[in-house]
Amino acid sequence: MVDLESEVPPLPPRYRFRDLLLGDQGWQNDDRVQVEFYMNENTFKERLKLFFIKNQRSSLRIRLFNFSLKLLSCLLYIIRVLLENPSQGNEWSHIFWVNRSLPLWGLQVSVALISLFETILLGYLSYKGNIWEQILRIPFILEIINAVPFIISIFWPSLRNLFVPVFLNCWLAKHALENMINDLHRAIQRTQSAMFNQVLILISTLLCLIFTCICGIQHLERIGKKLNLFDSLYFCIVTFSTVGFGDVTPETWSSKLFVVAMICVALVVLPIQFEQLAYLWMERQKSGGNYSRHRAQTEKHVVLCVSSLKIDLLMDFLNEFYAHPRLQDYYVVILCPTEMDVQVRRVLQIPMWSQRVIYLQGSALKDQDLLRAKMDDAEACFILSSRCEVDRTSSDHQTILRAWAVKDFAPNCPLYVQILKPENKFHIKFADHVVCEEEFKYAMLALNCICPATSTLITLLVHTSRGQEGQQSPEQWQKIYGRCSGNEVYHIVLEESTFFAEYEGKSFTYASFHAHKKFGVCLIGVRREDNKNILLNPGPRYIMNATDICFYINITKEENSAFKNQDQQKKSNVPRSFYHGPSRLPVHSIIASMGTVAIDLQDTSCRSTSGPTLSLPTEGSKEIRRPSIAPVLEVADTSSIQTCDLLSDQSEDETTADEETSSNLEYAKGYPPYSPYIGSSPTFCHLLHEKVPFCCLRLDKSCQHNYYEDAKAYGFKNKLIIVAAETAGNGLYNFIVPLRAYYRPKKELNPIVLLLDNPLDDLLRCGVTFAANMVVVDKESTMSAEEDYMADAKTIVNVQTLFRLFSSLSIITELTHPANMRFMQFRAKDCYSLALSKLEKKEREKGSNLAFMFRLPFAAGRVFSISMLDTLLYQSFVKDYMISITRLLLGLDTTPGSGFLCSMKITEDDLWIRTYARLYQKLCSSTGDVPIGIYRTESQKLTTSESQISISVEEWEDTKDSKDQSHHRSNHRNSTSSDQSDHPLLRRKSMQWARRLSRKGPKHSGKTAEKITQQRLNLYRRSERQELAELVKNRMKHLGLSTVGYDEMNDHQSTLSYILINPSPDTRLELNDVVYLIRPDPLAYLPNSEPSRKNSICNAVGQDSREETQL
Repeated sequence: MVDLESEVPPLPPRYRFRDLLLGDQGWQNDDRVQVEFYMNENTFKERLKLFFIKNQRSSLRIRLFNFSLKLLSCLLYIIRVLLENPSQGNEWSHIFWVNRSLPLWGLQVSVALISLFETILLGYLSYKGNIWEQILRIPFILEIINAVPFIISIFWPSLRNLFVPVFLNCWLAKHALENMINDLHRAIQRTQSAMFNQVLILISTLLCLIFTCICGIQHLERIGKKLNLFDSLYFCIVTFSTVGFGDVTPETWSSKLFVVAMICVALVVLPIQFEQLAYLWMERQKSGGNYSRHRAQTEKHVVLCVSSLKIDLLMDFLNEFYAHPRLQDYYVVILCPTEMDVQVRRVLQIPMWSQRVIYLQGSALKDQDLLRAKMDDAEACFILSSRCEVDRTSSDHQTILRAWAVKDFAPNCPLYVQILKPENKFHIKFADHVVCEEEFKYAMLALNCICPATSTLITLLVHTSRGQEGQQSPEQWQKIYGRCSGNEVYHIVLEESTFFAEYEGKSFTYASFHAHKKFGVCLIGVRREDNKNILLNPGPRYIMNATDICFYINITKEENSAFKNQDQQKKSNVPRSFYHGPSRLPVHSIIASMGTVAIDLQDTSCRSTSGPTLSLPTEGSKEIRRPSIAPVLEVADTSSIQTCDLLSDQSEDETTADEETSSNLEYAKGYPPYSPYIGSSPTFCHLLHEKVPFCCLRLDKSCQHNYYEDAKAYGFKNKLIIVAAETAGNGLYNFIVPLRAYYRPKKELNPIVLLLDNPLDDLLRCGVTFAANMVVVDKESTMSAEEDYMADAKTIVNVQTLFRLFSSLSIITELTHPANMRFMQFRAKDCYSLALSKLEKKEREKGSNLAFMFRLPFAAGRVFSISMLDTLLYQSFVKDYMISITRLLLGLDTTPGSGFLCSMKITEDDLWIRTYARLYQKLCSSTGDVPIGIYRTESQKLTTSESQISISVEEWEDTKDSKDQSHHRSNHRNSTSSDQSDHPLLRRKSMQWARRLSRKGPKHSGKTAEKITQQRLNLYRRSERQELAELVKNRMKHLGLSTVGYDEMNDHQSTLSYILINPSPDTRLELNDVVYLIRPDPLAYLPNSEPSRKNSICNAVGQDSREETQL
C-alpha cells in the first residue's frame, strides 16, 4: 500500500493547527508561492478609475472641487464685468472684444487648464469604445468652449481680450452639483432623496436660466443701452414673471433674439421640471415622507404597525392613547403598507390630530421603512393583527414577521403585540406585552357563565372614562352606572400614598376594608418590590410593607385627588352623595374622602363555609341589638380565619356517604395532562379519573357505552352551558378550564355541550330548553365581508333567531364592531330602545369612549366587542400591569398566593347586612374576600313595547263581557294591524280561514258556531310569541322530546341589568344583587408544618392516577 503521507506534502502552519502548536518550521523550505488576489484590475487606469469614479468618498471630493472651480469661473466673469468701463459707440467689436486685466486673465487661464485636464481625464477613464459619445456630450462641449480659448491665448497673446462666454460654466456647476448630491447620498446610504433631488434640480435650473439671461443681455447690450448687471437682473425677473413693465427693454436685434431663445428654453425646460416635482410631491403625500431625525431625538413618539388602517381602529387608539395627560406631547407614527383611506385622511387633517399623527406608507419588513419611522428611537411599537382576514392564521403569521423585523431592527424598542390564535403566541415570547384575542375572548365568555357580565366589568376597567356618562339622563340607573364606569385600576407605592401609608405592618384585608371605608378606594392587589408577580387579594396573612406597590380601583388616581376632612365637609355643606356630586366630577381632581359609616363592630359571627350566603346573627343578639359584624383584624389570627377549603370541596359535607363516594370516584383535582398549545398556563382544575372514549363524546348518537341521544336522557343535575361555534379551536381550552377550576364546588359544575351546527333540531336535542347559558361564537373562519361592518351579520342574525325562539335563554356572544351592539335583541318598535339610541348619540357627540355602554345587552353582559381588547394593549403603555391583572381576573394565569374572581348572590337571608360597607366588613372579617362591584338587576318599566301588545285570550275573556269583547277586539285589531309587515304569512292565512268559517255560521248548530267563534278568536289573538312557541313545541314532539322545560320558560324582557364598580360605602344592597369578589387562594392557607395534611391532599388529588400532582 502506498504511503499517503509521503506522497502528499504537508500544509503550511496556517492550515495545520498541529504545526502551529509544535513549532514545525518545515514549511519554510516549501517551494510554494503565495498568490494575492485583487477585487479589481491592478492597472494604473483601474486605480485612477477607483479614485475618481468608483470610490464614493474620493469621487465626492473630486466633484466638490470641480463644482468650486465652476463657481469660481462665474465669479471671475462677474468681477471682469464690474471692473470694465463701458466704452462709447455701437461698434460690433465690443461684442467680440473685452477689457481683461492681466491678473484676471491669469486666474481664468489657470481655472481653464485645471478644468480641461480634469474633463479629459474623466473622459479617458469613462471611455468604453465610442469616442464620439464622449466628445458630443453637452458638458464636454461647454468645457471646450470655455477653456480652449484661454489656453490658446497663452501662445497667442493678441487673443487675451477675446470674449469667452464663461457664464455658461453655471450649467457645468449645476451638472457637478447633481453628481455631487448623488455621491453624497450613496456615501451616507440615504435612499429616500428623490424629492430633495428634484427640488434641487428645479432651483438650480431656474438660477442657471436667470444667470445666463442676465449675463447674455448685459453683454449684447454693450452696443445698445449699455445695461449693467443690476438692470439686466431687473429685466429678467420682470420678464420671466410675465409682468413686463416695459421700462427696460433690449434695443439690438441680437439681444432681442437672445431673449426669445431664453424664453423658449424656459417654456420647454421648466414645465418638465415642475411636472416631475408635482408627481414626486403626490407620491410623497401618499407614502407619508419621513419622520424627522431631529424630531425623533428631541420629541417622543410611538409607532403603530397595522396591515390595514380602519377609521374605528384609528380613533380607538388615538382616543385611548391621548386620554392620559402625560402622553399629550407624544407623536404617533402609523406604518401601514396600504394607501391611506379617505376617511382616515379626512380625520388626520383635523388640527387636533394633524400636528401629532404622521402616516407613513410602508412595510415593517423593510429596514428602509423602519428607518423612515425612526423605529430605533421610538418609545414603543404597537403591532396589531387584522381581524378582517379570511384566514386568521395567515394574519398571525404576518404579525409574527412584523414583530421579528422590528426586534431585529430595533432590539431595545418595547413591543406591544396583538395575536389572534393562542398557538402562535410562543413565536413572540420576546415581546414585552402580548394580548392573545382568543384567550381573552373565551375566558370572558366562560366567566360570563359563572360571574354574570364579567366581560362588561373588564371592559369598563380597561377603558379610560370620565365618569360623566349618563349624568343628564332622567333614569337613575344610568346615572349611577355611568358614574361607576369611571373607575379604573391605578397603582402607587405604599409609603408614598395617603390612602394606604397608615396601614404599613397591617394585614391586606384590614388595609383594603379601611381604605374603602375612609376614602372609597378598593385595594385589590399588591406587588413586592423584589418580585414581578402581582398578587390579587393575598389574604389576611399578607402584611403590608412600605415598599409594596398597591393596586386599587378608584374614580381617579391619588395624584389627581384633593383631600377634605369631615369638618370641612360640614362647613361647606357638601352632601355625602356618591362621589360628592352626581354630575359634576372635575377631570383633574376630586374629593376622595368618603367619610365614615356607622357600623356596630361587636358580634363576631362568621360566614359559614358550606353555603354561598352570609350567616345571620344569633337569636339572642337580635333581641338585644341590631345585627352586628366582626371587626377586621389588623393582623390575622390563624385560629379565627375561616378559610374556604376548596380542596376538600364544600359540597361533600352536605352529601351522603354514598354520594360522596361516587363523587370522589368521578372527579379528581389536578393539572390537565395535555396542553393544546405551547404557552398555555397550567391551571389546577377538576379532572376525570379516566379518559372518556371518543364515541361517548357525541351527545346525539348512542354507542356501546350508553344509549342516550339527547341531553334530557342524561339526567344532568345542573343546567347546561351550550357553546355554538363553527370549529373546535384551541381557544376553547380557555373556555373549559375556568368552568372546571379547582375552586368551584363539584355540585356547581355545569355540563358543557359543544354545538358545531345549530339548526333547530340540534338545539332541542342538546337541551337548549333547560340550559343555563348559550355562548354563540360564529366567526372563527368566516369573518370577511365586502362591507367591514357586515362581519357580524351572521352572529347577529343567529342570536336574534335564538332570542325570538327562546326569549328567556341567557345568550352570550361577542362582536367585532361595538357599533353593532345596537342590533342585539333588536325590537323595532320598542320606545325604550329608541331612547337608549338617542342617549348613545348624545354621549358620542360629547366625546365619550364608551357611548355604547348604555345598550341593555352590553350592560347586562350579554355581548361585548372583541375590539375592546385593543384598549387593553394601549393602556399597557402607561399601566404595564393591566395585562397581568386582567389575566389573573380571567383565570388565564395562576400565581401562587394570588386570589381569583368569583361572585355571590344576595338572598333574603343576607339583606340584614343592608349596605355595601357592612358587606365589605363582613367578607373581610370572615373569609378574607374583597368585593369589587355589584351586578344589579331591576325591573324595566316598559311603555309601548311589543310584549304589551300581545294579550292573552283567557285573561281577556275573564275580565270583559261579550260587548266589551267586541269593542276591545276592534281596538286591538286597529293597534296590531297598523303595519302589515308585522303579521307573518301564517297569521294572515289563519285570519282568512277564521273569517270564512264565520261566514258559514248559520249552517252549523249553536254549539258548533260557538266553538268555531272561539277558534277564530284564538287564531286571531294568537301573537307572534305564541306562534313561535307552537312551532318549537311541535318540533319537540316530533323529535320525541318533552315540552315541560319549554313551558316553564318565562319571558325576562322586562328586566335590565347593569354593573356598579366600586360603589360608595353607603350603597344599599338589594335582593338578587350579585357581588363580584376576589377570593384569596385557598392553597396559600395550607400550613407547611403539617405534612399529614399535605399528604392527604396529594392523595385526594392523585387518587387512582399514576402521576401525583405536586402542589
